[in-house]
Amino acid sequence: MTGLNLTAAQARRPLLRAATVLAFALLGNGFATAQQGPAPDWPTEKCNRYKKAYEQALNRQGKQGLSPEFLASHDAFLAANCQARAEVCARSKQELDLANTLVLMAMNSGMSGTFLPFYCRS
Repeated sequence: MTGLNLTAAQARRPLLRAATVLAFALLGNGFATAQQGPAPDWPTEKCNRYKKAYEQALNRQGKQGLSPEFLASHDAFLAANCQARAEVCARSKQELDLANTLVLMAMNSGMSGTFLPFYCRS
């Protein structure tokens, strides 16, 4: 049993090494985070995700069948960083298709239904 007779200093060495490695890992992670800059706030992040989804959906579907009113009200929503009261009313089949696509894309990106701009008064 001579191999198990460790001094206190010898027993602490593996722990000291592990603590040192952990400290450097945490310092390195903090440095990398500081280099990236602050993350956008959640409303801005949601709007960025939604803008990306909107661009992708428009590229896939195109603008044919989308009314000028639909596009203008949607563009106003985006221009306000998705913060303005949204009243984007989908009426045509193409507008409904785009709205449905955007709802699914938004949900898959972690947004709630209350974020979306689609609303019709009548």
